[in-house]
Amino acid sequence: MEGKGGVTTSVSPHNNEAIAKVTFGDKSDLDDCVSAMERNKAKWMDTPMPARGEIVRQIGDALRANKSALGSLISLEVGKIKSEGDGEVQEYIDICDMAFGLSRTIGGRVIPSERPGHMMIE
Repeated sequence: MEGKGGVTTSVSPHNNEAIAKVTFGDKSDLDDCVSAMERNKAKWMDTPMPARGEIVRQIGDALRANKSALGSLISLEVGKIKSEGDGEVQEYIDICDMAFGLSRTIGGRVIPSERPGHMMIE
């Protein structure tokens, strides 16, 4: 979905040449996003931690599969060397891996369950 706001040109910090045109969102786009979040908040909260962790794991896998291209994009947009762009993507991957692992740990006195709407209490 494309935003309804203004268009800006992104330029390379290296040589000030245009690299992309970006369409921003406007207030109605923000309102739509917040409304969608509110409509789905309860469903997400009722999703068992291991299932939420699986979604985050899949995000990490998508980042892993596109690491080089995303690292190049970061390098181009920010003016970093390629290895630093790749390193930033790797940080996101590492956070996804950590969150996935934590989704299977005991969070205090409530034990994550595979069954929706069910919890095991210590």
